[in-house]
Amino acid sequence: MNTAPSPNWLRSYYFTRASVAVAWVLAAFSLGKGNPAIAAALLIAYPAWDALANLVDARRSGGLSANPSQTANAVVSVITAIAVAVALGRSPYAVLAVFGAWAALSGLSQLATGIRRWRAGAQWAMILSGAQSALAGAFFIKQAAGPDMPGITDVAPYAAFGAFYFLVSAVWLTVAGMRRHSAQPAG
Repeated sequence: MNTAPSPNWLRSYYFTRASVAVAWVLAAFSLGKGNPAIAAALLIAYPAWDALANLVDARRSGGLSANPSQTANAVVSVITAIAVAVALGRSPYAVLAVFGAWAALSGLSQLATGIRRWRAGAQWAMILSGAQSALAGAFFIKQAAGPDMPGITDVAPYAAFGAFYFLVSAVWLTVAGMRRHSAQPAG
């Protein structure tokens, strides 16, 4: 069974991930900032979307068993969406702590996926994104123990950086594909 994702799939997947993250960030700053119900829905939706995206990517790239880091990421993301829903009833600090744990774990999974997929191209950006996500997770956990009341705008920059890295990977794969195509002899 071929477990290597096609460059076309990865390119469209990364563009989709970037687009959804940008839309989420815009919604967080515009709608979620002033409306707790919308903020709550967005905070649950973000890890839920991550779970779905990882499942679809794993299935398109050889199946769940061939992609253990994405499968683990999807499971952690589902658990996180549920944990965020529970934490919303406790406090914003609890929500940020849950997001921190998720960012750290999903970042490590993304880092592992990037390393495993190195030959697919543009994975250096995914590796950087995974490492940065793990560090951001530790920062969120520390911030959750602090005195300042957290909100959705504390999480939104994290999603914006994710969008940036997905966009970089998508563009990198697009340019690499154009170069390969132009290097082929006409015939």
